[in-house]
Amino acid sequence: MVDVPTLVEQARAGRPRAVARLISLVEGASPQLREVMAALAPLTGNAYVVGLTGSPGVGKSTSTSALVSAYRRAGKRVGVLAVDPSSPFSGGALLGDRVRMSEHASDPGVYIRSMATRGHLGGLAWSAPQAIRVLDAAGCDVILVETVGVGQSEVEIASQADTSVVLLAPGMGDGIQAAKAGILEIGDVYVVNKADRDGADATARELNHMLGLGESRGPGDWRPPIVKTVAARGEGIDEVVEALEKHRAWMEEHGVLAERRVARAAREVETIAVTRLRERIGDLHGDRHLGALAERIVAGGLDPYAAADELVAGLTSGA
Repeated sequence: MVDVPTLVEQARAGRPRAVARLISLVEGASPQLREVMAALAPLTGNAYVVGLTGSPGVGKSTSTSALVSAYRRAGKRVGVLAVDPSSPFSGGALLGDRVRMSEHASDPGVYIRSMATRGHLGGLAWSAPQAIRVLDAAGCDVILVETVGVGQSEVEIASQADTSVVLLAPGMGDGIQAAKAGILEIGDVYVVNKADRDGADATARELNHMLGLGESRGPGDWRPPIVKTVAARGEGIDEVVEALEKHRAWMEEHGVLAERRVARAAREVETIAVTRLRERIGDLHGDRHLGALAERIVAGGLDPYAAADELVAGLTSGA
C-alpha cells in the first residue's frame, strides 16, 4: 500500500518521482485511485491546459518542446503529457518523448510523461484526465498535452484542454484535410509549422478561407488566429504563446474558461460512471441471465433493446 498523503506532499514539493508514482497509480487503475483523487481535489484548478494535435509529421513534439522553452523563460512550471501509440506486446508507449524532448530532461521545472493509448481512440489515453489532475496538483502552471497523431478523428483533446492548438504543415495534404469535418473544427489556435517550406503561405491562406466558410461568429466572439512557425528553430513560438494568452484572457473575460472546465469535469464523471457500469456488465458475461437473454434474441423471442433494458434493470437493482 502507498502512503498517499506523503506522496501528494512530495509531488507538491516538486519531486519528480512522487509525480511519476501518482501517474502510475492512475494508469494502473490502482485500488487507491479514489484516495489519490480525493487528496488531489483541493489542490487543482490552477493549471492552464493546452492541447496540441495534428496529423503525424507536422512537428507536434518539436513544437511542444519549443513551447516548453518559451514558458520556462517566463518562469512557468511546465508539465507535458505526450500520448503515444501502444505496444501490442507490453501495452507501453512505443515512442518515448523523454528522448524527443531530452533538452528539458534535467530541468526541475519541467515534468514530461509519455502515456500509452492502450487502444483508446480519439488521440488520448483513457487516464489522461486524471494525469492532468496530478500535474495540476503538483504545481504546474501550464500543462501541454500532445496527442498521439492519428489524424482527423483525433478530436478528443478539445474536451480535455482549456485551449486546443491544431498544427498543420505544407505539403502534407492538410489543404485537402481543411475541407473535411473533424480535427480542423476544434482549434482555438492554428499553427502552420515548417513555414520555411514551399507552400506555407498557400496553406495558411487556404486554412483562413476554410475557417471563414459558414462562419457564424458575432462581435466579440473568438476568431482562431493562424500562426506560422519553424519550431525546429524556435521561430514564431513567441507568437504562439501570445495567441494562447490572448485566448485564455478572452475565455476568462467571457466566462468560457469556467464553462469548459465544468463541462470537462462532467465528462470525466460520466466516463468513470460508464466504465463502472461496463465492468459490472463484464462480470455478467458468464452469468446465466445474460446467456438466457442472448439465446432469446437468437431464437427471435426478444429484441436486443428489450434485452438491454432487462440487463440494465438487473444492474441498477443490484440483481
